[in-house]
Amino acid sequence: METKQFKAESKRLLDMMINSIYTHKEIFLRELISNASDAIDKLYFKSLTDSSVGIKRDEFGIEISVDKEKRTLTVSDNGIGMTEEDLENNLGTIANSGSLAFKKDNELGDDVDIIGQFGVGFYSTFMVAKEVTVYTKAYGSDKAYKWQSDGVEGYTC
Repeated sequence: METKQFKAESKRLLDMMINSIYTHKEIFLRELISNASDAIDKLYFKSLTDSSVGIKRDEFGIEISVDKEKRTLTVSDNGIGMTEEDLENNLGTIANSGSLAFKKDNELGDDVDIIGQFGVGFYSTFMVAKEVTVYTKAYGSDKAYKWQSDGVEGYTC
């Protein structure tokens, strides 16, 4: 995996956000659940026009697991997932929202509730974690990807 640098503006924004925007550390969990919910909504939306998705509304879910020994928290969902390009655009560029792009691309109005439209909530995890790892596989893809960062200099993807 190649180590990549956050863009200069992104590094400043990340530092400012981690230390200023969020005042309560537990907010990170809400942000991760919101991201998982948006991923599910995107695949559900796709399922409305693509019968090959094969997942019914009540089969979507978010799971949270804790490993006290390893001191890890895992948030998993069975939503749309991300490609390598999505990881670059959505996690490698702070304040870029894949959810907002999805809403615009599909011409969804203000009456459609997509939570993560600002592209910064995910980074609140760096308030509580020394390192964040994202494993993802986009719907319809055979290839999975790993994104990892300590929130300081950059990330590997």
